[in-house]
Amino acid sequence: MKQTLEVLGFLALVQGVAGLVTEFTDWNWGLVHRWGFLDGREIYASVALLVLAGALFAAAGSRRAR
Repeated sequence: MKQTLEVLGFLALVQGVAGLVTEFTDWNWGLVHRWGFLDGREIYASVALLVLAGALFAAAGSRRAR
């Protein structure tokens, strides 16, 4: 379970950073800008992904390794 949380946290971190990079540069990568229902809210979604990544890493850190 700990490794699953770490992998999900890493994916959320990468997508959050990618969303912010896409908003502030001309690079075109990541998934946040591709979802139509997030039009105009890409920065908020990216920040939410970064917060989610932090929560997932914290949850993974509190779990015992088996």
